[in-house]
Amino acid sequence: MPWPAHRIEKLPWQPRHRQGSRADRTLEQIAVTIPPRIADLDYDPTGKVARAHEDAVIAVARLEAGHGQYLAPLGDFLLRSESVASSKIEHIDAGWRAFGKAIGGAKASDEARSQLAAVQALTALVTAAGGGATTVDDLLTAHRLLMKPAYYAARDSGRFRDVQNWIGGSDYTPIDSMYVPPPPEFVAGLMDDLLTFASRRNLPVLAQAAIAHAQFESIHPFVDGNGRIGRALISAILRYRGLTSRVTVPMASVMLANTARYFDQLTGYRAGAADEFVEYVAHAAVHSSVAAMDSARVLAELPQRWREIARPRSGSSDETLLANLLDNPILNIDIAHRLTGTTEASTYRALDRLTEAGVLDVLSESKRNRVWAATDILAELDALSAAIGRRSAEAMG
Repeated sequence: MPWPAHRIEKLPWQPRHRQGSRADRTLEQIAVTIPPRIADLDYDPTGKVARAHEDAVIAVARLEAGHGQYLAPLGDFLLRSESVASSKIEHIDAGWRAFGKAIGGAKASDEARSQLAAVQALTALVTAAGGGATTVDDLLTAHRLLMKPAYYAARDSGRFRDVQNWIGGSDYTPIDSMYVPPPPEFVAGLMDDLLTFASRRNLPVLAQAAIAHAQFESIHPFVDGNGRIGRALISAILRYRGLTSRVTVPMASVMLANTARYFDQLTGYRAGAADEFVEYVAHAAVHSSVAAMDSARVLAELPQRWREIARPRSGSSDETLLANLLDNPILNIDIAHRLTGTTEASTYRALDRLTEAGVLDVLSESKRNRVWAATDILAELDALSAAIGRRSAEAMG
């Protein structure tokens, strides 16, 4: 059975502002898009879509299973990578140094705090999915965390929208917009329907995650933050269905590499092209999983490289910090002191020696909130995103 297309309805529009162009002020009618109800629809990929889906499931399973003792630090690494790439799609990019300062608790830019909030939102949503299907409360909690740094978004934080929104076009009306989601009175019912679909266990797992994401973006249930929460929903469903238990597949880097193609795929889904969108997400999962396995191998080699560079004395604070650096790539004095278990003065000396050796870099010089980072890990985060982008571009020819 073909996947149903969204329908278009024309509704009266009453401008709420006197600003904007004459066309804004005289707009009387808008065309909104109403997604279909999908809770009870079945989806079974066939042909090349089925093969792509199978390849993706295998690639994700290999990533999840393949890295033994390094899986715990890899999990944090990939979660941060996914959150930052997802933020970059929304043009929020603080850079890794500023992001590291935010993680370490130092004074950071608004963009860095927003990227950290995206990590916290994704973590909350995926952790909740480990205990069961995603609920409305899970989504609202994640949205509240995501919007926490945005002072002007406080009114709309952690709640579904009660206003009409749109993508692109004018700041004042939906005129010339790229997409107009359903009116606010449709949101609660459509979200209940979507979460029923997302809670099922009789659907191909990656296809379920892909379709749920596209449906979420079509509903656009929040005033802001829809892209980041919607992409986090993919990871949540993979966790709920048991395909992942510790890693987050950094698929947002594929979407970031070619945002025009990503948005075109979402547009296609609204016309009923679910197969094409599932295939797109399946390929994204393969490219990102393979690149993530390469990063895992790089991470696994770092501790030995650090020891060769720093040459720590056996049993020293330097050696203890190096042994824990994969799990704690961003350090402040409190974290470092807890890890070393020695005096604060001894911990500072160890941090200084590792900085002088080039293993650590000081991100914040503030005496009260000094932050150090493992530069090799920050560099690999950038390298992973770039590698995923290259793989997806090469695959497109």
